[in-house]
Parts: sequence; structure tokens; C-alpha cells
Amino acid sequence: MRTFENVTETRSRTMSHIRGKDTSIEKALRRALWEKGYHYRKNYRALPGSPDICLTKYKLAIFCDSEFFHGKDWEVLKPRVEKGNNGAYWVRKIENNMERDSETDKRLLFLGWTVMHFWGKDILKKTDECVRAIEEVILDIQLSQADGAE
Repeated sequence: MRTFENVTETRSRTMSHIRGKDTSIEKALRRALWEKGYHYRKNYRALPGSPDICLTKYKLAIFCDSEFFHGKDWEVLKPRVEKGNNGAYWVRKIENNMERDSETDKRLLFLGWTVMHFWGKDILKKTDECVRAIEEVILDIQLSQADGAE
């Protein structure tokens, strides 16, 4: 059983509302892809890690990662997390998340999938750039498929 020290009712209520599916960042990227005419599967459980967005036609798995839970700029963030409430728990949790992300990526690559990760703030503030990056990868995939067909 997990034990938490110094957890306020407000913090507990806030944390209970954090979801793993259909987050605002996922919805924003999905909406932008749909507007461009891309068809996708969401939280595709047939693949390791249940990617947030899967373009199965291109074997492209996309993850929408929140900065905190997936350790963006971890070397800078880690000392701050260690000093916060339940620092040891959060450091362990985030490092486990980062390790799991890495292992999931390796498994997907082994299965022949292309993997992309986007940070939440980039999705929300630069959605067009994220979509452009996805389209560039799709073009690369299409070109490599065409080379293989010849």
C-alpha cells in the first residue's frame, strides 16, 4: 500500500482528476489530425503501451506526454521534485515512467512501428508544427514503402 505524507485534501482532489486517456493534449492533436483527413485509432491496445494515437495504415504510434509525468528536462526537474511533498515517491514514479516509455518504444520499433512522442505544451501551443512533423514522418514511411515495392 502506498503511504503519502503531507497530502492536503485539495492536492488529493486535484490528483484524482488526472486521467490517462482523452486528455486535452490528446484531443487537440487528434482534432488537428482529423481535420487533415487522417484516420487513426486511439489508445490502441493491440500494441505495447497502448499508444495514444495510432495511424495503422503507416504503422505510426504517437504518444502525447505530459511534461511532469514523463520527465521533461528531468535533470532540471528532479531536484525540485525531490524537495516537494513525497519527493522520493514522485522521483521513483517519474523515473519508472521514463524507463517504461523507453522499453515500450523499443518493443514497438522491434515490431516495425515508427514511434513519435510530443510534449503536451508543444501540442497545445504548436499544434500545426506537431502535425507537420507527423506528415513528414508519414511521407518518409511512404517513400520507404515505395522503395521496397520496386
